[in-house]
Amino acid sequence: MNKRLLFITILVLTLSLITGCSQGGADNSSDEIRVGLNYELSGDNATYGQGLVEGIELAFEEINSSGGILGKQIKAIKIDNQSKDTEATNVSTRLATRENVVVLLGPATSGNTKAAIPPAMQNKIPLISGSATADDVTVDANGNVKEYVFKTCFNDSFQGVMMAQFAFYDLNLRNAAILADSSSDYAQGLSKAFQETFKELGGNILAVEAYQARDTDFKAVLTNLKGLNPEFLFVPGYYEEVGLIIRQARELGLNVPILGGDGYESPKLVEIAGKEALNDIYYSSHYSSQDDSENVVKFKESFKAKYNKEPDAFNALGYDMAYLFADALERAGEADTEKLKKALEATEGFEGVTGVLTIDEKHNPVKSVTILKIENGESVFLKKLDPQ
Repeated sequence: MNKRLLFITILVLTLSLITGCSQGGADNSSDEIRVGLNYELSGDNATYGQGLVEGIELAFEEINSSGGILGKQIKAIKIDNQSKDTEATNVSTRLATRENVVVLLGPATSGNTKAAIPPAMQNKIPLISGSATADDVTVDANGNVKEYVFKTCFNDSFQGVMMAQFAFYDLNLRNAAILADSSSDYAQGLSKAFQETFKELGGNILAVEAYQARDTDFKAVLTNLKGLNPEFLFVPGYYEEVGLIIRQARELGLNVPILGGDGYESPKLVEIAGKEALNDIYYSSHYSSQDDSENVVKFKESFKAKYNKEPDAFNALGYDMAYLFADALERAGEADTEKLKKALEATEGFEGVTGVLTIDEKHNPVKSVTILKIENGESVFLKKLDPQ
């Protein structure tokens, strides 16, 4: 009897080890394609995460209704990282080691994406972000490419360069003051690139001031900046603080143009700043709903039918990322992470609603940037700027 119990115990332990070893990575024998979604569904950056997921889920719904990928249906494994970098790491680890996913999509912000990268690299599962714009997302401190990390959005440095050129050439402005979030890699990357480019063009940086995420009173620093008589403010940051900065600047009579990046892209910006304060605001983005190209019109119609609202840039970015993944997996020929990685690297001329995209040698996209102007709380498409 004891020998029989011992045999059963050994058998159970052996089966447990086999099962444990089978977890993590894609399962080609499955009748579904499992995709990990690691997003900010609650917390400070929930607007971004929720917007991206809406676009992703619309795309996956369309793909599945058309027969799926490689004859299989996509199953999204969606987990909230709560807008925290520690949770982004935990979610990435779970998806990479326990959920048999072929790819990791997200997170939304650069900081959370960088926190999610180590588990993806360790488990050799491609990670794609549609909105992590920091320059060092896809490369390490020595400039070496992170083999399994890809982006479908342009870099912070590109946004900073483009906005500096736009201010100098299009708005004919020469004297800038900068107010940037010192706690944000995103804001610091934009600020650095903007300063370098604007000074190279012949512009003047009158002052560079800092704030931190969750600050709410900016009147003292804005009063100081007003005393310098800047022609415009460059305020890279996220909508929660930027909305307050814009409102308080206008209350102080600082009515110069305010420029920024895609962190302005949120319907909550109007709620925070107030419609009357949102005039003469310019920002770089990935997409405009006023684009009348055929694929954008079709996307808008499908999005409104599903969600009963107009899509924004993060919806469009999520939609494009989902379709780019599907395109790469079709080219890979099977749900294999190594083949998927190679297919992503070979992406060229992918046509999405945010533009035509080619992945470069650093796993970043080569694509255009959209410039939007806010007047009376409404975003108006101005122009597209192409990379030089």
